[in-house]
Amino acid sequence: MLKLTGINVDLAGNRVLRDVECAFDRGTTVGIVGRNGAGKTTLLRTIMGLTKLRSGEIHLNGTLLSALPGHARAAHQIGYSPEDRGIFPTMSVEENLRLPCNTLKMSKRDIDTRLQVVLEVVPDLGPMLQRSGSALSGGQGKMVALGRAIMVGTRLLLLDEPFQGLAPRLSQLYTEALGRLRNLQPELCVIITESNIKLLGDMPDYIWTIERGSISLLHSRTEQ
Repeated sequence: MLKLTGINVDLAGNRVLRDVECAFDRGTTVGIVGRNGAGKTTLLRTIMGLTKLRSGEIHLNGTLLSALPGHARAAHQIGYSPEDRGIFPTMSVEENLRLPCNTLKMSKRDIDTRLQVVLEVVPDLGPMLQRSGSALSGGQGKMVALGRAIMVGTRLLLLDEPFQGLAPRLSQLYTEALGRLRNLQPELCVIITESNIKLLGDMPDYIWTIERGSISLLHSRTEQ
């Protein structure tokens, strides 16, 4: 489904990703674990076209994703939840959720349908729909960022350190939401980065490690 071949990325003159070779199958949840500065965020940003490739290719279901500008990649049903959440403070929660679909010029009917899916996956967002983005706690912001990513991410979902800083209750709610999402969209591929492998629990089917920009398979659920 998603294949990265020979990926090299430089930032500020330093090599951040080094000859990354990996593939992710549909219907799997994959954890990517590494210390701060190992390249986790850069990896996801590279898939989204937010960082420039030095070399390599990214393919998604036969499409050369790396040939597309960043703003065109969400149209390939990719949802991205950044570590810093990226919530627009002057917009309501509902407006934040609808934003990527509006940008893609989806019909109102289709957007309404996606919003109902999001509320089924993350029911705690329902009472917050009219709340301002500026009134959210950090944890609530991460839940909204998850919902916004789900709005367009019907093929691939990228979650950057979603559990960092979450209170135990919100962490449990986030885990439960991903479980519901997996049941509703069994063909979805989910990639989650984290610094602490324990935060991923037993969710991932595969866990990859990243160190100094190089990635390798740690284990799969079938090997446990």
